[in-house]
Amino acid sequence: MTLYVGAARWVGEGKGGLYRRENGQPGWREMDLPQPIQVHAISVHPWRREVVYAATDRGVFRSLDAGNHWQALSTPSLAQTWAIAFHPDDPDRLYAGTSPLGVWCSEDGGETWRAAKVAVPARVRMAFDCRVMRFAFDPTQVNRMYAALEVGGVMRSLDGGASWTDCAQTLVDLAEAHPHLRSRIQSDSDTEGMLDAHAVCVSAVAPERVVLAARMGLFESTDAGTSWRDMAVGQYSPLTYARDIRVSPHDARSMYCCLSPASRSQEGRLYRSDDAGTTWTRIDRGIQPRATMMAVAIDPDDPAGLHCIARGGQVFSSADGGETWAESLLPAEVCDIYAIAHA
Repeated sequence: MTLYVGAARWVGEGKGGLYRRENGQPGWREMDLPQPIQVHAISVHPWRREVVYAATDRGVFRSLDAGNHWQALSTPSLAQTWAIAFHPDDPDRLYAGTSPLGVWCSEDGGETWRAAKVAVPARVRMAFDCRVMRFAFDPTQVNRMYAALEVGGVMRSLDGGASWTDCAQTLVDLAEAHPHLRSRIQSDSDTEGMLDAHAVCVSAVAPERVVLAARMGLFESTDAGTSWRDMAVGQYSPLTYARDIRVSPHDARSMYCCLSPASRSQEGRLYRSDDAGTTWTRIDRGIQPRATMMAVAIDPDDPAGLHCIARGGQVFSSADGGETWAESLLPAEVCDIYAIAHA
């Protein structure tokens, strides 16, 4: 087992970077990347797990030897990269999501890139540019893709990522119709919270059903992103700020989500659904996250192997599906953990 964790320092003191822990090792090793560097997302090649990609504030980096050495890929944009994903049928096809808002596509493992056409309106103005946080594929129609945007809601591609269109108008409508879904932190619009999306997923058991994790909770579309409704996750959790949502690679009915009070908080929780997101149960009993729960990773070989991270530097691991947990800490100077990946 190998775990990778990515950190990014954007406010205050501390450092970012990429860290690795191997099975049986007591601590975390910092990877040899240019410093200072901020790591936002990590993706491990599904067929060759020694190949790892990192999305950073300096573009995309690739390792061919499980993180021992890294190469900066010649992406045609110097924009911050926040998301990196493999095409389900061909891992040499890569997608990188950036800030300012953009999508870049590669057909050769990241050696060369081309820009996708993105047509998404800028609905709110924030202190940072809109960014792509996560990609998701329809497992039954892999050319149909979705992307969660912070702060822009969600967009969809019907042509394998070559072009993208807006799917967020219903999210705006929900905020305008329901006061409890309104939130404003930096912009001049109460729809800001509904457009503050962090992750998106699609389950093979219901491919027309798209689930979006956002500041105001979990939202679902049953018409491929055309319209959205509130999943009312608050009936299962007092915490509704949703940072991550994942479908288990072992069982398409199983989903995991990270819920917290806010982006920066002193609490976080991990929940699981066994019915594709209809109901949720807390599974992080016995641990004490001291910050926002940011992300979850599932062991690709063992459905009982789970890992999640709290923003302040805690990593939690379970070998029994969440019945018991062990905690490990990143170095004290590391802050703002964004990503975790299992190889």
